[in-house]
Parts: sequence; C-alpha cells; structure tokens
Amino acid sequence: MGIFSRNFEKPGPGVQKDEPRKKGVARFFELLFRDFGDLIKLNLLFCLIVAPSVFLFIMAVGPYVIGNYELIFVDFNELPQDYLPELEAYIGINFVFLLASLILAFPIGGVMVAYTYYITKMMRDDPSYVWYEFKRKLKENVRQAAAVGVVSTAFVYMQIVMWFQVFFQLASNEYSGGFIWFILALLSLLFYSMITPYIYMHYAYIELKTMQILRNSMLMTFAYLPKSFMGALLGGIMWIIIALQFPNSLVVFPLVILLLVSLSLLLTLTWVWPPFNKYFEIEETLKKRLEEKEDNEEKAD
Repeated sequence: MGIFSRNFEKPGPGVQKDEPRKKGVARFFELLFRDFGDLIKLNLLFCLIVAPSVFLFIMAVGPYVIGNYELIFVDFNELPQDYLPELEAYIGINFVFLLASLILAFPIGGVMVAYTYYITKMMRDDPSYVWYEFKRKLKENVRQAAAVGVVSTAFVYMQIVMWFQVFFQLASNEYSGGFIWFILALLSLLFYSMITPYIYMHYAYIELKTMQILRNSMLMTFAYLPKSFMGALLGGIMWIIIALQFPNSLVVFPLVILLLVSLSLLLTLTWVWPPFNKYFEIEETLKKRLEEKEDNEEKAD
C-alpha cells in the first residue's frame, strides 16, 4: 500500500453500530491508536507544504539567534572579547528572507483548513483517503483562507522572535520589556491559540465570508471559554516544553516532523470540536444529506 492508501476503519469485535462514543481521555486515545497512521500522513503532508516558508524564516532569523547566543557566551567569558567584532554581521534579521517566507505562507491557511477537516472527520468516525480529502479541502479553501494563513504565520514568526529576544535579555540580565508587556504577550498567544481552531473549522464546514468567520469564531471562543482554554493549553503544552528546553529540545525535531503537529491539533480539537459540532449540528446535517442521497439513488434504480 502507498503512503496515502485508504483508511479501512471498521468497528472491532463486539462493537455495536450505535454504541455511544467514548468521551474525554478515553476518546482521545481511541482516536490516537485507531488513526495513528493517518495522523502521521497528515503530519508529513503539513510539514512538506510549510517547509519552504519555514526554511526561509530560519534563514531570516538564524543569524540573529546564533549571534545573540554567542554574545551571551562572550558576556559569560566563555568566548574571548576580541570575538565581538566578528559578530556584528550576525545579530540582525534578514528582512528579505522574512518577507519571502510570508509570501510562501500563502497555502498555509488552506493547509490548516484541510488538516482540521480531516481530523474532525476522524472524530466523526468517517473513514476516507487522506490524500483525496486533504487535497479536496485544500483546493476548496486555499484562496479564501490565504489571508488568514499569512497573518497567522506572521503572528507565529513574530512570537518566536519576541520570545527569543526575551530569553536573550533574561540570560544576560538585561530584560527591559516590563511585566505588563510580558503578560500581554502571553495573553495574545493564548487568544490566538483559542480562536484559530474555530476559524479553520468554520472554513471547513460553514459557507461564510472571512469577516463573518472571524466574528463567529471570536464569539464562540468566549461562549465556550473553558473548552477553548483547555484546547489551547493541552494543544500547546508540548510546544511550551520544547521552547523552554531549547536548544536541547532539538533532539525531538524528528518527532515534530512525524507526529507532534497532529498530536497537538488532535488534543485541541478533542475539546473544541464537540461544542462546534453541536452548535451547527454538523454530523446530523451530514447524516441527513447522506440518507437523502441514498434514498434518491434507490428511487433512481
């Protein structure tokens, strides 16, 4: 079988057709083990598509990161003082590469819609081909979701640079941002993590204009605040740990490529998909459409 071969999901022995679904932790691990192969395929697809933008972003900020690390080493007398002049060309950000990385972020919005759609499809117990569904949803949404994807990517890149700067200042005992700005940065990151799943679910299932989607997503974020918060927290916890342990956490980079993005999104959607599904009656509507289609086919025969 190829890497994008069909997911032949069937109830196991003793599982009844209308048996109630598991909830909470049990449901999460059921999906993780049952759809493990598809989660890996989705993770690889995502990384393949975003790789050009990420590569250029690394090229843009790499000298800044390396240069500041070495400046700290000089301050700690781990490198000779005459090493400083050699660092001058390595402590800035290449804005040409940064701009190019955002241009190449054009498909990321559509990718996230397709990614979100397929994982919620797993949660609906609706098996299909990974590549077929991913490609279909990407094609349907890549243009409409492009602006949201580019802005989201810019926000993430900005957060990465900002937290590196905070780390460098703390490491050299020169932090000047202030406590209030530190809290505002955390809150902005939390709000972003809470609202974006609703945005991508709207694109995947609800036909609305982008401004309406943003408005609805904001309202749902606060209407289901506890679930939104838990989805953001659990989906982001592994990234927080990786960031706090950087650069030692680079050893888990292969896992990021293979699984961790899917795992993070699954954790988030485990919390925010149920209220979204219930509010818009997604599954009920899709079941009715399927029944109507089957009835029409029977009548045609």
